[in-house]
Amino acid sequence: MTSVINVNLPEQSYEIAIAPSSLDQLGQQMASLKLGKKVLLVSNPTILKHFGERAIASLTSAGFEVTSCTLPPGERYKTLNSIQKLYDIALENRLERSSMMVALGGGVIGDMTGFAAATWLRGINVVQVPTTLLAMVDSAIGGKTGVNHPHGKNLIGAFHQPRLVLIDPDVLKTLPMREFRAGMAEVIKYGVIWDAELFAQLEASKRLDQLRYVKPELINFILTHSCQAKADVVGKDEKEGGLRAILNYGHTIGHAVESLTGYRLVNHGEAVAIGMVAAGQIAVELGMWQKEDTERQNALIQKTGLPTQLPSGVDIEEIIQALQLDKKVKAGKVRFVLPTEIGVVTVTDEVPSDIIRQVLRGM
Repeated sequence: MTSVINVNLPEQSYEIAIAPSSLDQLGQQMASLKLGKKVLLVSNPTILKHFGERAIASLTSAGFEVTSCTLPPGERYKTLNSIQKLYDIALENRLERSSMMVALGGGVIGDMTGFAAATWLRGINVVQVPTTLLAMVDSAIGGKTGVNHPHGKNLIGAFHQPRLVLIDPDVLKTLPMREFRAGMAEVIKYGVIWDAELFAQLEASKRLDQLRYVKPELINFILTHSCQAKADVVGKDEKEGGLRAILNYGHTIGHAVESLTGYRLVNHGEAVAIGMVAAGQIAVELGMWQKEDTERQNALIQKTGLPTQLPSGVDIEEIIQALQLDKKVKAGKVRFVLPTEIGVVTVTDEVPSDIIRQVLRGM
């Protein structure tokens, strides 16, 4: 079950390589890029313990000079302080423009490594080796990098495309159950915004809340269809001038919930799930989506064990205020991605605040 998906871009196209045991081929794959020999491998302590030895062995056997660096796990460490640590190590090891940073980890590691690579020497190469389902299907692809500001998620960042995305489905076996579920939120997102066939396959599965209940064939289907959806959208709109905004389905309210709970109470996937429930209901209230379809979406979210209700104690007026800090606000208007049918969405900034309040109060 080996798949190669091309992300076709005007300036720098690249491959998403999906194959079991491909972590052991990392060095060989990177050698084919014919870049510099210095590599800074960035991970967190848990991931490095599980997979660092294999990754470093593969890189050194292919002739790379490897330095490794660990950053603490968790969204609350996705800050400029962590980036400073990467800069210090890059300087100490004399990373050059032909050198590479390799992100071995989930979305937080991928975002930070990508941002450090985008800004070190005005941009060096980065390779993404995602180890969580969420990073595999979403954050490792498309070149969005960044860190959080105390008042908002990913407000500091840059577009910086990887040279390669290497996905080894076998590494998911060590993924905590909660993190697997978080990734399923982004998979469901692709089903709603782009791929009705993916949505139908998820609906047909009996259980989606734990990896052990999902057959390898379905995991491969999930990875290839989700990555293809992301590649298709990014290929058409690399820097979110239009179409790429649909990838933010569920993220507008989701990011507000994450930020208001200090990135501790809910993880990214859980927040996106809550945001999708809210966006679906907003679409129903505006007469854009059928009630039956939002019920299908919500049933699928529940099947993965993800939340469909707001966390207790979150103030609705604070959510409304936080939406104004969203990166997608234009002329003071919040842009929402709203579904019109399974597999099709639209982007609108004509959502009255009263409708948002009404929907949130019902959650």
